Amino acid sequence: MPVMDLPEELALPLRSGQSYWYWLGGRPALDLVNTLRERWWRRVETLVTPGDLAAWLVAAGLVETPPRVTALDLEQARALREAIDAAVVCAVADRPLPGGTAAALAAPLALAPLRETVASSPGGVIEVAVERAGTPAERALAALALDAAQMLGPDGLPRIRVCASESCSARFFDRSPAARRRWCSMRGCGNVEKARRHRARARDERMEAV
Repeated sequence: MPVMDLPEELALPLRSGQSYWYWLGGRPALDLVNTLRERWWRRVETLVTPGDLAAWLVAAGLVETPPRVTALDLEQARALREAIDAAVVCAVADRPLPGGTAAALAAPLALAPLRETVASSPGGVIEVAVERAGTPAERALAALALDAAQMLGPDGLPRIRVCASESCSARFFDRSPAARRRWCSMRGCGNVEKARRHRARARDERMEAV
């Protein structure tokens, strides 16, 4: 089923958005952005509750078990998501990134800073480990912010895309060798658009034959 297809009769706002997540972004930061569905129309929120965010972090592979997620964590996740998307829109339009992008990405990293720990191994050897402070939810949001920061660097910017379908708002990272992907999914939006073009050509040919 194409990503764009949400039922027209969908009761909004959703009580929970877990049934409407999809994973075509190509990297975690864009999968997060895509949790706000139909940006071109109804702007359907699928991170509705703290429980939704906890489950999404597991599904995204950022944590192994659902972490404790507060209302503030949910607010920060949504704010991070929209800051990333504002940068995505500018990148696709070949405009400078918004001035607050760096600060928005730095905020989750500040809540879960890297720290060094020193411990003795069973064999008596001193080992130094680097890990993030903060709660599991804060560490997961920091990982998303870091992924976004890397994506928005010079190597990643040219590969950021918004699906070319007029009825899909999916953001994705183009990993194709030629970097010429237009659709979030060829089996979804790509096939839908090809079918539309075929019908349009057939209609034009019929009109010309009259």
